[in-house]
Amino acid sequence: MRRSETTTLRLTVTTVIACIAVALSPGNSAHAADASPASGPLAAVSGTAGPDPTPSCADIASVLRSRFHVTRNDSDQIAQAVLSAASRYAIAPVLLLAIIATESGFDRQAISAAGAKGLMQVLPTGHPQVVALNKDLSDPAENVRIGSSILRGYLDATQGDLNLALMRYSGGSKGYARRVALSMRQFAIGLRRG
Repeated sequence: MRRSETTTLRLTVTTVIACIAVALSPGNSAHAADASPASGPLAAVSGTAGPDPTPSCADIASVLRSRFHVTRNDSDQIAQAVLSAASRYAIAPVLLLAIIATESGFDRQAISAAGAKGLMQVLPTGHPQVVALNKDLSDPAENVRIGSSILRGYLDATQGDLNLALMRYSGGSKGYARRVALSMRQFAIGLRRG
């Protein structure tokens, strides 16, 4: 990727994340009362916690059912897994949702040609230190916890550079950060409408 394309991509993703932060700010959200200090979209980039509303489990599950046709049981489990991992690893729930949408389309049984498994397409051979052999990667809680741990490691290793962290997470896929940013924006809008 040429330097000008990299700069443009960084600006695009940064702008989308800033727009999401504004869109989800307490003054613009019906969920302001549910604010959580550790899960704002910019916290995922900078690694710092700041006040930002966290969507409710019910709102996330509702969006998953309507937009992705996920069953009620699965949507509830996925929503709980996302909120738990978002809190544990200080990553915005919308970012995790966008990655899952991009990686698996919320198909918990998804398996890639390379052997990546589950919602966040965790590659067991690529991350043996966090994936025990007996882990059921089709389980939303396990998959999202492990995928979020991997993403947090990449964010920390890149000093919070979301573009680089996403590039590493995707194995270098071209356009991956743009797809995730677009999905983040769509989730932010859908969750704001609640």
